[in-house]
Amino acid sequence: MKRRPPPGVDPGFVEFVAARSAALFRTAVLIVGDRHAAEDLVQSALERAYRHWDRVAEMDAPEAYVRRILANLAADHQRHRNRGPLPLLEHDAPTRDVSQDVDEHDAVMQVLNDLPPRMRAVLVLRYYDDLSEAQTAEALGIAVGTVKSQAARALAKLREAMASSEEKRTA
Repeated sequence: MKRRPPPGVDPGFVEFVAARSAALFRTAVLIVGDRHAAEDLVQSALERAYRHWDRVAEMDAPEAYVRRILANLAADHQRHRNRGPLPLLEHDAPTRDVSQDVDEHDAVMQVLNDLPPRMRAVLVLRYYDDLSEAQTAEALGIAVGTVKSQAARALAKLREAMASSEEKRTA
């Protein structure tokens, strides 16, 4: 039972593919030595031949023309394979291991959570939000001297807690 080609597809091309694709595939396998690459090459060669099928069909040897396309594609494929791996771009380079940073961040967050609310607010506004002592005092409605003393005490507690955390990690 003969299958009809899809609408708009030249029946001569469908007959050519049915009759010669197996032979083209064998040729491609012998040229590239890889069945998967050969399938891709045959598909690409047939696609290129179909684009100009009107002219290809009128040739004395359309299969020879398609084989030439196949050989050219195989040569291109081989050139691309021989180039080797592409060098990584700067933004593709491996990144450093940040697990210690994550551990340290978690430890800092734990110590911050353990601080009294005003000390925590002073540290966050002063150092994270990068406000001046006067801006921090204004935001919290406290005196500049209170900002200074709260920041000093909070930083001392942070240093102490981080030092003991570091000792635990290295022990």
